[in-house]
Amino acid sequence: MKYHKIVLAGGNGYLGTVLAKYYKNLAEEIILLSRKPAATIGNIKTLVWDGETEGDWAEALNGADMLINLCGKNVNCRYTEKNKAEIIRSRVVPTTLLGKVIGKLAQPPKLWINLASATIYRHAEDHAQDEATGEIGYGFSIDVCKQWEQCFFDADTPNTRKVALRHGIALGRSDSVFPRLLNLVRFGLGGKQGDGEQYIAWIHEYDTARITEFLIEHTELDGVINCAAPEAAKNKDLMRIIRKAYGVPFGLPAPQWLLEIGAKIIGTETELILKSRWVAPKRLLDAGFVFSFPKAEHAVHDVLSLRV
Repeated sequence: MKYHKIVLAGGNGYLGTVLAKYYKNLAEEIILLSRKPAATIGNIKTLVWDGETEGDWAEALNGADMLINLCGKNVNCRYTEKNKAEIIRSRVVPTTLLGKVIGKLAQPPKLWINLASATIYRHAEDHAQDEATGEIGYGFSIDVCKQWEQCFFDADTPNTRKVALRHGIALGRSDSVFPRLLNLVRFGLGGKQGDGEQYIAWIHEYDTARITEFLIEHTELDGVINCAAPEAAKNKDLMRIIRKAYGVPFGLPAPQWLLEIGAKIIGTETELILKSRWVAPKRLLDAGFVFSFPKAEHAVHDVLSLRV
């Protein structure tokens, strides 16, 4: 075992499951902070918290090698005033609480990673956005990201290194974006969305887990880190790659006007599909991180393969 304790706040979701599986044989103890109780499985233990108030769970953070905060309402919804308020609250409140608790601990976590979002950058079709020169966008989604990162970095935790991991779209088998794209392909609807020129900042779920371990080991890294594969893919190319890998020769395209109608029907926003997210992981590459899946073709083939 390399590590003593890993804590995953909001760890019962998709990425929490990926990370718990990754660290299962690397850490003596993995603690999930969840609103729902769950049975202990091996060295993976769940503690109940509400993400709003201090409780007995706070002691679990003492002596942790790493805390990863994964809390936040899914943004795949209509941006009603009620949903917008909950999207912000579900991120800012738990993050503020964790900062308050960490500041009181005798042995606070060595590293605190907040899973932020690469959508903070502007719509970019001209060049990639890196951590140093990337331009912040505008609109509701960006406001969420800005408030979230501000409360994270404002937390007074002098003995804990902090990283805001600006994460792209995860490619994985289970409850991620990928199964939804695959379903479109299966039903012959896997063509480009909009004009298909928008970039997708994606990352294989395994590389996300590897990056968190890389950050534990590279103590010189803190602040903002882009978590996306080095080769972003255009929407039309990613859909073509999925069709080819799955053996479907053709997919009907979805023009913007049709997406607008569909988004209202299924309760989501077209921004999630049409915004061009072209993000470069410059700091990770400069620090020597080597992606297992730098190309979308390889990532898609791996996700589609049968793996234990």
